Amino acid sequence: MQTFSKTDTGRTREANQDYVFCEENPIGSFPNLFIVADGMGGHNAGDTASRMCVEEVVSQIEKSTKVTPIGILEQAVAVANETVYDASLQNVALYGMGTTIVAAAVFGNTAYVINVGDSRLYACRDKLKQVTVDHSLVEEMVQSGRIQKEEMRTHPNKNIITRALGTSSAVKADCFEIEVNEGDVLLLCSDGLSNMLEDDQIETIIKHHRDDMKTAGEILIEAANEAGGKDNISVVLVRI
Repeated sequence: MQTFSKTDTGRTREANQDYVFCEENPIGSFPNLFIVADGMGGHNAGDTASRMCVEEVVSQIEKSTKVTPIGILEQAVAVANETVYDASLQNVALYGMGTTIVAAAVFGNTAYVINVGDSRLYACRDKLKQVTVDHSLVEEMVQSGRIQKEEMRTHPNKNIITRALGTSSAVKADCFEIEVNEGDVLLLCSDGLSNMLEDDQIETIIKHHRDDMKTAGEILIEAANEAGGKDNISVVLVRI
């Protein structure tokens, strides 16, 4: 396994509200763990929400007594949601904060994935495939046929998410189980990447640098910045 992670403020935001976690070694019963969280709220609140979310998810996975990977991920996200939500109620400066999360762990030939919000996980073998489904207004518009998928990146409402971690006392996460083979690449990213680059651009960069995740990650972030860098940009790359 070869991995790379990086988060970048981008070219227009003053602060970075994204938080990433990338660990190839065991965390609790997990052989590895990868997370991207994209915080929202005031200047400090978004930072706090994403960091608190990731730290709590890692802590819960380390001590979980659940048996299945999906069960462990669901429990960890549920507790992280409660932690962020409670903190937002106890501190007026943090009121209303929340965060997206996408997390994955690879067990042999299976990757287990969980997400809330519009941070994504892609899998790249012969082609790049988006595994997660955004919890966003534009995704709902695509599903209902009001806009085409190609219009999502440039739609004026592209930043409105319909589900976030920490904004209410409970949250519904989506879970996925996918087959992975040697040479496959997983990409976890915030919308600062996916809103700046077309999927085929992302695919081309990953395929051209499949043997070097660090170079692939650096070029993805550079390309997102060159396209405008309108948001914080976070990537975690995992080559099986």
